[in-house]
Amino acid sequence: MSLDWAGLGPGLLLPLDRSRTEPLRAQLERGLRDAIRTERLRAGERLPSSRVLARELGISRGLVLEAYAQLQAEGYLTARSGSATRVAAGAGGGMRGPVAGLATPANGSAPRADPTVSAGGPRIDFRPGLPDLGTFPRRDWAWAVREACRTAPAADLGYGDPRGSAVLRDVLAGYLRRVRGMDVDPGRIVVCTGFAQGLGLVLRALAAGGVRRVACEDPGDPHLAEDTGRAGLEAVPVPVDAGGIDVAALEECGARAAIVTPAHQAPTGVVLAPERRRALLAWAHAHGATVVEDDYDAEFRYDRDPVGSLQGLAPERVASIGSVSKSLAPGLRLGWIVCPAALVEAVAHEKELHDRGSPVLDQLALAALLQSGRYDRHLRAMRGVYAGRRRVLVEALRDRAPAVRLSGLSAGFHAVAELPMGAEEAGIVAAARARSVGLRPMAVHRWSKEPAPARLVLGFGNLTERQIRDGIDAVADLLR
Repeated sequence: MSLDWAGLGPGLLLPLDRSRTEPLRAQLERGLRDAIRTERLRAGERLPSSRVLARELGISRGLVLEAYAQLQAEGYLTARSGSATRVAAGAGGGMRGPVAGLATPANGSAPRADPTVSAGGPRIDFRPGLPDLGTFPRRDWAWAVREACRTAPAADLGYGDPRGSAVLRDVLAGYLRRVRGMDVDPGRIVVCTGFAQGLGLVLRALAAGGVRRVACEDPGDPHLAEDTGRAGLEAVPVPVDAGGIDVAALEECGARAAIVTPAHQAPTGVVLAPERRRALLAWAHAHGATVVEDDYDAEFRYDRDPVGSLQGLAPERVASIGSVSKSLAPGLRLGWIVCPAALVEAVAHEKELHDRGSPVLDQLALAALLQSGRYDRHLRAMRGVYAGRRRVLVEALRDRAPAVRLSGLSAGFHAVAELPMGAEEAGIVAAARARSVGLRPMAVHRWSKEPAPARLVLGFGNLTERQIRDGIDAVADLLR
């Protein structure tokens, strides 16, 4: 199926390394060739306009036009006056496997009840993991639901493939190849109701295949011990440092699976270093292990360097789970698992046993939203909104509590506040709650009970700029 993206269309993951001597134009041409040869971009697919691609990559439009012209001369692209630039028929090499030029990570998880927030809820809540619920694109979603109802064949309303709608899986495969650098075809996608269900399905499939121990990042998702236990597995914490998960410690723990957030570690925000990424995949290959990638807020990056999915480098060893919980809203309960070929049937079987499949009209609505360009239009708008809130948080802490150091700000909508020496997380959280400000201590994410520096995880996704300023003003003396 040739996807014909409407509107501006989704973005395109094309890393450019400004530290290299290779000219940017040559890097761009090579990246586009690789994307076409490996079928991340397929015959007939429309490329971004030169103006849009230049803006996304931070380069001149002339450079993009020159690269497009060169690839058109080589037969990779076609273009007519007044028409979009597209991938030429027969340009793809049919290659499978890693995408050349990708050498960095990704992340995600669905929020659950927060034990640090009182039942009544604080007036200003720096709860991490929650997007701006007030900006959900209701009009676009209503349009997409109407389109789904209008166009859905009657046969699609029955008990279908437990992997999900073929239409959505086709669109997702094209989107994830293009935007996340994944090596994926529709047959290896299983649609689920978000990260929590997707993880449960994968863990049960792994347990059925003989896996007994699963490594989890420390600090990390505080619910993973329960999730793995429900699947009959033992969770083993593995330390995270400034380079990401400690692969040497992973080697020693005896696990045959690892759950990671490589592009924006939850909650520390560090990016898995390139050498750790290579070591993690080498560990998976050497031990026949599975890496479960939580790809949770990769849509929202604020630096120039794109971070591709880990799955694109080792599709037979990585199960990547994504959802619209951060990009649209958690309440939609829509997600997907990109499975290794050896795992897809087991995961689909678990899905069929669990609920027989996800609601088909919602799946078709998401497919329409993605293909129409409305989804990416919403993401572009929200990147600007979250970037503004991120800036306000940085400025408010700089002005009101300059001793606090912020980290983990490269992506998403949470940051880590590293508190001054001698600060005590629990006391600060309790005092802030008394002032109706919700703060989350790093302690709830730690498996280890060893003494650690005091840190807070500050979410700013569901707060206005005014609320961020007011919240920091209200607790600034506590943070100092």
